[in-house]
Amino acid sequence: MFQSLINWRLRTPFYYGWLVLAITAIATFAASGLTQVVLGGVQVYITEESGWPNGSLAFAATLGTWISGAIAPLVGRLADRFGPRWLMPFGLIVAGIAFFVIAGADSVWQFYAGYVVGRAVSNPSLVGLVPRTAAVNFFRRRRNIALAMVSTFRPISGAINIQIISLIAAHQGWRAAYRYLGVLSLILVLPVIFFVRRSPEDIGLLPDGADPASDETSVGNGSTKDLTPEFSWTAKEAVRTGAFWLLLTITALGTLASSAVGFSLVPFLVEDGGLSTQAAAGVLSLGTFLAVANVFWGYLADHITPRRCLLLMMIGAGLMMGFLLTVDSVGEALVFAVVWGSFSGGLGSLENMVLAGYFGRDSYGTILGVFSPLQMIALGLGPGISSVSRTVAGDFYPLYVAMGAAYLISAVLMYIAKPPNRPDRDGANSVTPVY
Repeated sequence: MFQSLINWRLRTPFYYGWLVLAITAIATFAASGLTQVVLGGVQVYITEESGWPNGSLAFAATLGTWISGAIAPLVGRLADRFGPRWLMPFGLIVAGIAFFVIAGADSVWQFYAGYVVGRAVSNPSLVGLVPRTAAVNFFRRRRNIALAMVSTFRPISGAINIQIISLIAAHQGWRAAYRYLGVLSLILVLPVIFFVRRSPEDIGLLPDGADPASDETSVGNGSTKDLTPEFSWTAKEAVRTGAFWLLLTITALGTLASSAVGFSLVPFLVEDGGLSTQAAAGVLSLGTFLAVANVFWGYLADHITPRRCLLLMMIGAGLMMGFLLTVDSVGEALVFAVVWGSFSGGLGSLENMVLAGYFGRDSYGTILGVFSPLQMIALGLGPGISSVSRTVAGDFYPLYVAMGAAYLISAVLMYIAKPPNRPDRDGANSVTPVY
């Protein structure tokens, strides 16, 4: 009976993978309360009520991010073996407990204990690695769109959570807001266990909704090649390729540049662009929200390949650094926010599309886990580099020149990082995939 309960699945009039992504989106929403962008948006409520020094919470986000990167390789291997069905409930339980610890913190160190542990566990299991692994497992022909959608979950959830926590904090206090998030996290545990699955094969399906018992040779608008088993690299095979290390470098440079620019944008626009603090904050919010352009990148990737899209994205983001140095009005700042946000926001989805396209899905979680430590280090270094640059140089101009160079160098590396030849197995000839 227990086994039948475990294997049960809801019969849906649509492909089951979309239900998996929908539940994943809700779990990401709950976990977004532990992201650094949400903490940055609500920290004033916390410090004003608690009396803790301004800036005392900043390192919590960095430390939690770095630890999440350190454990990501382990989470990646577990994601390939067990899938989101069991990893996401664990992440939700840890996040739920963390929210209650944060809400009850009497000292900044208690806050750190709850936030750092919650951030470290929830980031790979609920926000990044595991949801993306689920998308890769359940989709093939529609994989680019699925990954693009997953990449929008965090920025959209973060933007909404900032407003919700701020609203609750104004009426009931920030501690009540975190308790609500704790309750939501724990409530979501059972829906994830009941409805989320490791892969479509576990419920008698194939990626994109093909039925293996059917005589059909196509899925939707796909062709017979959609049903051909996908070639997948092992993690050991992938790390031996030059393409893997080039992609890792590209991701680190792009993440560093986006993090540094995002953290420094408001003070730059106020001090050098002549904008009010409110206007500058609005520009940053718009640029962050435009990560929803990932859906467009997913659509475009289906037509010109993710590799070409990522190359285009890096060039566009790099050129916008030069434009940023000339901004001196709200109108120009908004133009920058729209273009830079649309381009830089595509990094998170496009890098994952390229990775899945190059190396397949069987070891995707493990391979992505190897990416995460350096990526998280870069994400955490961005704010520090921007602050040091401002202190040493007196302004942000050298920083933006350097970050523009980082984007453009990444574009060159992306041009070089062509699909690797498949490994020679059992004496079979290796071939280069069309990508």
